[in-house]
Amino acid sequence: MYQALYRKWRSRTFDQVVGQEHVTQTLKRQVETGRLSHAYLFTGTRGTGKTSCAKLLARAVNCEHPVDGSPCNSCPSCVGIENGSILDVLELDAASNNRVDDIRAILDEAVYTPATVKKRVYIIDEVHMLSAQAFNALLQILEEPPEHLMFILATTEIHKVPATIKSRCQQFSFKRIRAEDIAAHLLHVAGEEGFSLTEGGAALIARLADGGMRDALSLLDQCSGGGAGAVDEERVYACLGLAGNVETARLLLDAAQGDTASALERLDGLYANGKEMTALAGELSALVRDLLVRKTAPRTGSALMTGGFDGETLRKLSAQFDVPRLVQMLALLQRTAADLARSANRRTDMELCVVTLCDPTLDPSPAGLAARMARLEQGGVPAPAQAAPRPRPAPKREAPPPLSREEPPLPEEPPLPEEPPMEREAAIPEEPPMERAAPLPDQPPVKREAPKPAPAPQAEEPPQSPAEEPEPVPANVPGWPGWAAFVERLKGTLDIGDYSLIKNPAMAEGRFDGHKLTVWTKIEVVRTTLNKAEVAQAMARLCQQLTGVARQVEVREGQAPAEELPAAPEGAADPLAAFLVDAGPNIIVE
Repeated sequence: MYQALYRKWRSRTFDQVVGQEHVTQTLKRQVETGRLSHAYLFTGTRGTGKTSCAKLLARAVNCEHPVDGSPCNSCPSCVGIENGSILDVLELDAASNNRVDDIRAILDEAVYTPATVKKRVYIIDEVHMLSAQAFNALLQILEEPPEHLMFILATTEIHKVPATIKSRCQQFSFKRIRAEDIAAHLLHVAGEEGFSLTEGGAALIARLADGGMRDALSLLDQCSGGGAGAVDEERVYACLGLAGNVETARLLLDAAQGDTASALERLDGLYANGKEMTALAGELSALVRDLLVRKTAPRTGSALMTGGFDGETLRKLSAQFDVPRLVQMLALLQRTAADLARSANRRTDMELCVVTLCDPTLDPSPAGLAARMARLEQGGVPAPAQAAPRPRPAPKREAPPPLSREEPPLPEEPPLPEEPPMEREAAIPEEPPMERAAPLPDQPPVKREAPKPAPAPQAEEPPQSPAEEPEPVPANVPGWPGWAAFVERLKGTLDIGDYSLIKNPAMAEGRFDGHKLTVWTKIEVVRTTLNKAEVAQAMARLCQQLTGVARQVEVREGQAPAEELPAAPEGAADPLAAFLVDAGPNIIVE
């Protein structure tokens, strides 16, 4: 009868245990010197040797001729314990024997001295599964154990074991086995079993085992039965069903190129072929994690890879992303994977995740903002959504603009959108320069529309008195220190991310005209940030402190005008700018 490799190659001496020298050396010295404890607690992840060391220790303490602290495996005691004929060494699974009655049955037998060996040993695996009452019953005998009794407890979840139990045991922590140690052991096993295993195949299996020797031997057992020939990387991919990871990599490549349509089609194909959305999210997370490790630790990162993707795929994808983008994608995938367990429609949630991966501007999280900021700092092009409205400066109209709230006037040749017919008629009379002195800045804009467009922008430049000139952005307003000094005083009152956006003159620049503070920006991300209530209120409060009057803050899209605008008689005044200046705080353009 065929025996699985992980059972056939279970360690029979302490020296055969791979990767746990800090545990085996201590246990060997205790056996040699006879300084044995009555209770041991072995902790660590699965497949790292906890149960194997427990059985070795049980045989070693009862061995008639121990060799360097390890059992000889040939005396009657070792042979009887190994084949299960000696009942004084009992292995118990706490997952199925977790009631208090099961522990009480052990306690009733524990008082009797062993019949054929030196010590009665109880190995309780997955001890964290015991109930609270069972732990209390076990605690009674751990308090005052008989001299002939030994308990060896093993668990993968040490945090679930009561402190009262842990304090009465010698605790040994089993660490994950290094991939190179696993690969070396797999090559040894393959040589002894008589089949060929390449170094690349052994390294791949070792990475997939995630630090567990039992998992590695099981994977090797599965791959070695897949047909004749050497067990190499391609065979491992084929036998373990990892060939589908190629589609996962192509899906991530679509996301890197921003091809949402292709990514959704590929997702639909995977779904139609029976791919679970939770598994797909996990594979994408593993791939992005490998790319992140490759980017941040290029020299030592190979040992940290999950092993699900070949090096050529990782090299191609690594060139498509920077570190902030990978962090944003990994955070999004982790959130999606956690939410899929509670989702009513996993396919829809995964599609939303893929769309967001393709267009990072849809991710409102701090990681998404950091990824877009890094792209801008590296000279990347802003998202397509912000580039669309820029072709608007084309129209050249003959009359003043309407109350449009989306077109920011440029400092020198502002675009004039379409105007209502009423304003065309208002531009005909030549008397507006005389009437413009009458209305006050507080007057509602509706009543001032007719006299407002006095300065005919195209046909002629009527002379204006100094009182009729549109109010420019003054260079020296009482209390106003200038935009750079104003931003410096905002430091400490804003979030560091918001402050970094405002501080950068390439992203935002403000002008104060004595009536309101206008902040100009060409980037939609910065505009959204400045429109947040806490940012606008902080700037308004500081402006009030400096100027003595509560001011209004306005965020506009475009290039900030010069600090001192030219006077109207010189022909450089913009009708829309004059209209907004005279209207004062009554008109807000967002």
